[in-house]
Amino acid sequence: MNKLLCFKAYDIRGKVPYELDEELAYKIGLAYSAIINPGKVVVGYDVRLESLSLTKALISGLIDSGSSVINIGLCGTEEVYFHTFSNENSGVGGGIMVTASHNPKGYNGMKMVSRGSRPISLSDGLKDIHDYILNSPNPTFSGSKGSELLKEDKTSYISHLTEYVDIKKLKPLKIVVNPGNGPAGIVIKLLEKFLPFEFVYINEQPDGNFPNGVPNPMIPENRLATSEAVIYNKADFGIAWDGDFDRCFLFDENGEFIEGYYIVGLLAENFLKKYPNQKIIHDPRLTWNTIDIVKEHGGVPLQCKSGHSFIKEKMRQENAIYGGEMSAHHYFRQFAYCDSGMLPWLLVSELISKTGDNLSVLVGNRISKFPCSGEINYKVENTVEIIKRLEDHFAAKNPRIDRMDGISLEFTDWRFNLRESNTEPLIRLNLEVKGEEESISERIAEIEAVINSYSSGSE
Repeated sequence: MNKLLCFKAYDIRGKVPYELDEELAYKIGLAYSAIINPGKVVVGYDVRLESLSLTKALISGLIDSGSSVINIGLCGTEEVYFHTFSNENSGVGGGIMVTASHNPKGYNGMKMVSRGSRPISLSDGLKDIHDYILNSPNPTFSGSKGSELLKEDKTSYISHLTEYVDIKKLKPLKIVVNPGNGPAGIVIKLLEKFLPFEFVYINEQPDGNFPNGVPNPMIPENRLATSEAVIYNKADFGIAWDGDFDRCFLFDENGEFIEGYYIVGLLAENFLKKYPNQKIIHDPRLTWNTIDIVKEHGGVPLQCKSGHSFIKEKMRQENAIYGGEMSAHHYFRQFAYCDSGMLPWLLVSELISKTGDNLSVLVGNRISKFPCSGEINYKVENTVEIIKRLEDHFAAKNPRIDRMDGISLEFTDWRFNLRESNTEPLIRLNLEVKGEEESISERIAEIEAVINSYSSGSE
């Protein structure tokens, strides 16, 4: 099997050892050094069983090609981001996180950034790294080798996280935390010393065997443990993370899962109250709630194609203070425009503390004003044909059409976005309405009838 198939649009990801192994990891280290020329590289890894051996091979490749490595050990992706941008003046020119995030067991991969934690995607160096490996199967280096420094201390990272909230104004909330046996629990234990919260831990022990299932709260059945723990412990809210904790998922005091879409609006409002007239970046999948909140609080909503590299680039161009995607990726200017799975829940805890409102109250009126479907996936064979058929189907209603990311059709009281998955043979539907939640199922049924006429059904 061609192992270079593990190069995706935004990162490297594949099944071990068939699509990614130590030999390829070593070559990736060589190629990264040659293409990015980072000087020093921050390297970290997640809890997956294959991550440590892949990391050792990657580091060998980096060192053999002259790059020095700061090995921060077991961590989350945002820790690599943090140490890369915060040590830029010390000669750090890049970072690599060995992770497969929320993918099933047996998968692994790498997320890469360059100087200042700028993302490396196919259009920003990843294809060059791919081509270097393809065209230079056995490179040789005559220069001196780099070195490795083990630096697992998290003090500076923890200190940075606490700068985003006024700790003195935080109330003694009870919070359920579910790291999903990933490394998020390590960070929560360290943060706990500085916060007045009572944390109720479930699945907190890092374990790459994932005895409680792969940490992916986007799968509805994976939410049950957090939801039940919130209810049982009478907690103020709950948090679950994915495998590299660059995303967090929130549950209100009733154990109800909160769609990431509404957290985007909540955080946008929070930032605009602190910093008026700022720009807020959002993705095209679900938009009405975010636009409404941002305009209401005097901010400037700007739409950007979904995907972390697009959002981060747009934020840098516009100097936006915050950006959010409905997929639970949240980006912060103060965090070098990178996404974090720790900052969102910290900011929400500050909002709950300041307002005295429960999370259900903070998002409830927004959910009722702009109800949404949640993301629905369909297995398809021809995305282009399905989009064309849907466009023709609704043409008589003269919708407003946006092709920034897939296709969005907007009507007076409802809208939907349909886009192709970057990694799977799926088409993804997101739909929202104004005020009448009961109409969602009717709208979905109409769209599904068109999709199913050309596909093998939904999943």
